[in-house]
Amino acid sequence: MNMYDNENTVQKSFDDQYLSEDLLQAQWAEFTELKKVISEVYLKKGSPLTLLDIGIGSARIARHLSAIPEMWQMIETYEGTDNAEACIKLSQATAKELHIEDKLKVHLLDAIHLEQLHKKYDLIICTWFTPGNFYPDDFSFDSYNDSSKRFDLSKNEKFSTIFSKAYSLLNSGGEIILGACYIDNDNTRKKQEQSYQKMGMKVITNANDSFTATKELFWSQRFTQEKIKAYLPFVAPENIVFTALDPYDYAMQIRIKK
Repeated sequence: MNMYDNENTVQKSFDDQYLSEDLLQAQWAEFTELKKVISEVYLKKGSPLTLLDIGIGSARIARHLSAIPEMWQMIETYEGTDNAEACIKLSQATAKELHIEDKLKVHLLDAIHLEQLHKKYDLIICTWFTPGNFYPDDFSFDSYNDSSKRFDLSKNEKFSTIFSKAYSLLNSGGEIILGACYIDNDNTRKKQEQSYQKMGMKVITNANDSFTATKELFWSQRFTQEKIKAYLPFVAPENIVFTALDPYDYAMQIRIKK
């Protein structure tokens, strides 16, 4: 089971009426910054890009890009992965609805197995706070709420492994874009908790954690710039660029250049 195996939770996660204003504005802020990156990488390459979307969800990014002909022509192929069957069905329905099946392809694949794609990409994106969803395998959703011991996230091997594999799939000059990541502070934690509670979930973490988790198997980590650099030891620090998505330290975009 994973967080998107619950159909009710999936529907609420992609329904604007259940999303806080902070989340809705973060969606558009990340998309605006992503368009800038796509344009920049496209101009540098001089031809349309091969793109991989890790955790494609409902194919929201593909939907918005394909609605702008000037942006969609910058994309040669758009592939997506997800480990939830519900999300694969949603993204396939989006491709069919928009008549973009020729360019948009999706794979039911856990991000930990990205090497199975056997391809190279100019741009790999992971949007909508998905980078913070990769939690360690030894985390117990059943017992954590009653535990006095807090989970140590000085290392996150799953995060590091996934993006190490993603980095190896990049063409020279390519980039990984972590579209939106929560910034680790108490104000953001409270906003996360309020968002999950609005969706009807029970939060099982507290102010001593650097992530928010729920009984319904949702997990979302908050990051500092220092922690991101520590999680990505295979990338030179000067090749990691942070862009604030708002003026109140809620979310940031991270560009990882090769």
